[in-house]
Amino acid sequence: MPDAIGELFILGFHGKVVPAWLTEFAAHFGLGGVILFDYSCRTRLYDNNIESPAQVQSLCAEIAALPASPLVFIDQEGGLVRRLKDSLGFQPLPSAKDFNLLALDDKQAILAASYDELRRLGIRYNFAPTIDVDYNADNPNIGRIKRSYSADIGEVEANARLVDAAARQARVGLCLKHFPGIGGADVDSHLDFMDISDALRPEQEQLFYTLAPRTFGDAVLVSHAIVRPWDPHNPMTLSSAGIGRLRRCLPETLLITDDMQMQGLQKALGTSAASLRAIAAGMDMVCIGNNLFDQEREMAAIARAIAAAMQDGALDPAEVRRSIARVRRRKALLA
Repeated sequence: MPDAIGELFILGFHGKVVPAWLTEFAAHFGLGGVILFDYSCRTRLYDNNIESPAQVQSLCAEIAALPASPLVFIDQEGGLVRRLKDSLGFQPLPSAKDFNLLALDDKQAILAASYDELRRLGIRYNFAPTIDVDYNADNPNIGRIKRSYSADIGEVEANARLVDAAARQARVGLCLKHFPGIGGADVDSHLDFMDISDALRPEQEQLFYTLAPRTFGDAVLVSHAIVRPWDPHNPMTLSSAGIGRLRRCLPETLLITDDMQMQGLQKALGTSAASLRAIAAGMDMVCIGNNLFDQEREMAAIARAIAAAMQDGALDPAEVRRSIARVRRRKALLA
């Protein structure tokens, strides 16, 4: 199975064409997906993967032609978290909070234009919608930058269903985020682990279980949050208890990690060890953006480490095969 281990990875790279290392990775291991960014944390400029609609369409075609036909992922939530900006000729998309204030007809028109564009460009999965409820307006990663639709969970759910209708029509997969719900956090997940034990509400967790199977693409992005009653030591991405709780409710949902290069994981383990732990805990796909850090040359070694862990029994081959099957079902759905 070494030639299929790459199905467990969503990888990022710097530049506007597919680099040789990524072609070689896909040829040796297969590849589940590729994530695109506009801003480069390395250069601190908007000079990464995205230049214009024509260039993105060409890049997506190049990615889709790689061995194993990887899916192209993007974060196109709207507002500040919007890789495809209208200043470069892409469709406008307001922040979730501003979107929530619009009339229904305007919402539907904006979503139809945005998701039709994603499909036309060759993007097959959007890391959206964010269904974190705005429990803390001063949350640096959600409330403060308008990524939550509302403090009213009913409004969050209603908007998520509108996004699903547009994505389903355009045949673009969605990935709900950020399980189990980080709207109440007071720490930026890019900088450290978030302990949301006292901020998480049961109805927020339940919203993921309600929406995911009814959402086109049936995927959930798992955060690096800590919920002490579930697991006092590990963030959700590394917690077999937390992921097991999720899996019992969503047996066939595709579970994807938040970026494995975020600072909390880097301080604790580093990308390679954390990725292995995430797969062992039950995640289907690890997302390594290669944007916060340049670790492009290390990706093949991480894949080999996962293959070795299967051979020596540290990873359950049957569970890995089930994860690979979930990825391949999404590829068939979105082809």
